Amino acid sequence: MKNFALIGAAGYIAPRHMKAIKETGNTLIAALDKYDGIGIMDSHFPQAHFFTEFERFDRFIDKYHRETDKKIDYIAITSPNYLHDSHIRFALKSGAHAICEKPLVLNPHNIDQLKVIEEETGKKVYNILQLRLHDSIIALKNKIAKELEANPNKIYDIDLTYLTSRGKWYFVSWKGDEAKSGGIASNIGVHFFDMLSWIFGPIEENVVHLKQPDANAGYMKLKNANVRWFLSVNYDYIPEEVRASGKTTYRSITVNGEEFEFSEGFTDLHTTSYRHILQGGGFGLDEARNSINIVSTIRKLPALGAVGDYHPFCRKVLG
Repeated sequence: MKNFALIGAAGYIAPRHMKAIKETGNTLIAALDKYDGIGIMDSHFPQAHFFTEFERFDRFIDKYHRETDKKIDYIAITSPNYLHDSHIRFALKSGAHAICEKPLVLNPHNIDQLKVIEEETGKKVYNILQLRLHDSIIALKNKIAKELEANPNKIYDIDLTYLTSRGKWYFVSWKGDEAKSGGIASNIGVHFFDMLSWIFGPIEENVVHLKQPDANAGYMKLKNANVRWFLSVNYDYIPEEVRASGKTTYRSITVNGEEFEFSEGFTDLHTTSYRHILQGGGFGLDEARNSINIVSTIRKLPALGAVGDYHPFCRKVLG
């Protein structure tokens, strides 16, 4: 049994981490969040120590191994994106491995510094890149790998469309502040960019067509794919037939015009990710770098408008 701590325990994704810790047969020793409405812990680890102040949490983690001859083996991080770098550093310097939600950090240079701290402490950083563990996506990767083995120069045409409705609260929260979340592409797109570059190769060209607080769109050329992408949190951009069915999320990836179906099988991917890490696998700093490069570049690029090879949904926004 491994001992865990959790930073960001009241966040949206934190219950999946609590569930993963429990389902892999481990225990949560301590949790931290500024917000104290955290009854969800009763469903998982009611005996865990809880802190609303980082300083007291820091002191507890430091004292724990001195007073109990035990240690915190892993610190899970589900805090706001801009705090990930600092909280990963804290985990490593506290003698624990870090398991961090995506995006791992906001900028590539943060990864360079974390590699230094990994070497200094002998502890590892793991990023939750759960799409790499999705059965359908693994099958797609294997299929593409076989096709590229036969024809290494083959280029696939891909449309990525992801809309997940958010209310007005989103733009008031840290998620609506680009300096804290990294913007739409970082916040809701980074794992898709990681998945696509994992399957179709590293990025060679990056273009942004649309950049608004509630929607981003662009084009990227990967080694073996041309990708048009559209990401939004605006309900109005969801196709009419999807809205008519009562759904508030629309996810679509087409490969050479054929819909790639992967809407099922998401429920237990955090537990699968934890099991992968605990068995000696996991995705570290080097695996995270490519997608962080992509979203960091998107953040800096100007939006060109509806020119070139743009995603058709851009017309919903630009007219």
